Amino acid sequence: MRFKTLGKSGLEVSELTIGTWAMGGLGYGSVDKKQCIDAIHAMIDAGVNHIDTAWIYGLGEADKVVGEALKGKRDRVLITSKAGFHPPVNGTGPNYPDCSPAWMTKCLEESLNYLGTDYVDIFLVHVPDENTPFQETAECVNQWVKDGKVRHVGVSNFDPAAMDQMAQYLSITALQSQYSMVARQEESALKWAFESNCGVMTHSSLASGLLTGAIRQMPQLPPDDIRVLYDYPQFKEPMFSQIMELLKTLDQISEERNVPVAQVALNWNLQKEFVTTSLCGVRTVKEALENCQTTEWLLTEEEMKKLDKAIMETLG
Repeated sequence: MRFKTLGKSGLEVSELTIGTWAMGGLGYGSVDKKQCIDAIHAMIDAGVNHIDTAWIYGLGEADKVVGEALKGKRDRVLITSKAGFHPPVNGTGPNYPDCSPAWMTKCLEESLNYLGTDYVDIFLVHVPDENTPFQETAECVNQWVKDGKVRHVGVSNFDPAAMDQMAQYLSITALQSQYSMVARQEESALKWAFESNCGVMTHSSLASGLLTGAIRQMPQLPPDDIRVLYDYPQFKEPMFSQIMELLKTLDQISEERNVPVAQVALNWNLQKEFVTTSLCGVRTVKEALENCQTTEWLLTEEEMKKLDKAIMETLG
């Protein structure tokens, strides 16, 4: 496993992070809890020392899986938790921002309980909330730091302007945002964070499975699927077909190296200077082990250029 320092926090984190959104089940279909726990154990045994979770993932269900998996292993793992999203009031539709101190506190306290720990190593404000002043949110989070419930603080899905504003009240050590070959809109924000000595975590690094190569035809998704609820453009035309064209280049490198397509996509992420760690959502031991093998090799400079060229030609 390869490691990097998470910005000014000084924490040494594995380049791969265990992502748990799918383990919560909500919007992802049924979950085999034992398989998820086994997958977490496999990644820890392979050297991964960082896991990302949030109460909103299955309304505590992902936290429960993580808590069960980390029994007797808490000292081997850094935990990142998040709060700031509220589930839809009527039970359907996407989550919405809520960074009010009352809601954030409820989420953190329940997460700590489900995780079976009295602190998290990194806490991220999950999303900017225009209805709650940043100072109010920050005062709440800073109190958690004083109380020993949180060691380090960061933000997620913030642009540079919002980060600058929040940095007036919080000592931000990390930014987490979406980033992959097919979602590069946040690249400038990630570079800005890196240059500001903040650790950079990328989520959706495999584009909801598209960059694993497992999906080759437009899937028929149920209305409660995450990819439908959040209107993911990569599961619509013309972007889906553009990604299928991009996969031809990934397939070529995959075949030449005799590695899974997902490893090619992950290494493209990990070899970006500004990326500290990339989240990998896994629910089986096979997925876990294949993803961990990503750090056993590196793309050449020529391969990186070939991929960058293919990305520009297919997606722009």
